[in-house]
Amino acid sequence: MKTIKQVSDLTGISVRMLHYYDKIGLLKPSTITEAGYRLYDDESLETLQQILFFKELDIPLKNMKEILESPQYNKVQALNEQKELLLLKRDRLNDLIALIERKLKGGNAMSFKEFDMSEYFNVLETFKREHADEVVKYYGSEDEFDKNLENMKSKELEIAKMAIKEFGSIEKYTEAMKNNLNHLPSIMEGYQTIKENADVYLAQINQLTQCIASDLGKNPSSADIQEVVKEMDDMVKEHHKTLKMDMGKNYWGLMADLYLTNPAYTKINDKKYGKGASKFIGEALKYYSENNK
Repeated sequence: MKTIKQVSDLTGISVRMLHYYDKIGLLKPSTITEAGYRLYDDESLETLQQILFFKELDIPLKNMKEILESPQYNKVQALNEQKELLLLKRDRLNDLIALIERKLKGGNAMSFKEFDMSEYFNVLETFKREHADEVVKYYGSEDEFDKNLENMKSKELEIAKMAIKEFGSIEKYTEAMKNNLNHLPSIMEGYQTIKENADVYLAQINQLTQCIASDLGKNPSSADIQEVVKEMDDMVKEHHKTLKMDMGKNYWGLMADLYLTNPAYTKINDKKYGKGASKFIGEALKYYSENNK
């Protein structure tokens, strides 16, 4: 057993903050002595270690508490996910350190090439100039096209991160978009076909999602759950074939992130399928994405 002062010295977390963790129910002491001293055992320290990992990932305390109290919480799985996210954070920090070092050496530290969407936007501008008829036909007008383009530019960093996650790089994302523009008429015809059958498609997707979330006590990586995800994947691929669109190599990884981190997805899916459903679905999609590349 360790006293609260010893835990503070060991972890660098202030005694005051440990009191606050106790107050909100995030980390309770293992026992409180008759004299009122808080004591923490090894299990409590392991929980605190998880909290520290979550803290490094900027997870809000409220969300940490929900995660740790979830019936689906798996410590080993959580450690693997935290490792992956921390590695990504480390890589990003290494990039920033490299930029600082170049600046200190007199180089240009304003180069954020990994998030530069200039070529992507240039392709769209070129398409507008060379295919004005298609722009008007499918976007309504050149002004409407320009509005969409400006909206994308205002979200450049967000789109860049999504592109890198789904396609591996902005260059590959741009190439996929070029291909889409080259087949725009057939893609729009495909959209129309899908639109006409949207009710059937949505009903099928909802049914499969319901199957995934039918028993939240299961392991999201279990064979029967993954079989349902595969069926969903096959259906989505068929729709993308109809559209002749490249969905990228990490489509389901991106979808998993929405279920796991997007508050709107959490609210909607937990309400529809039960508390913890969004996290469960996200973990099922994430496992599928990581094991079917």
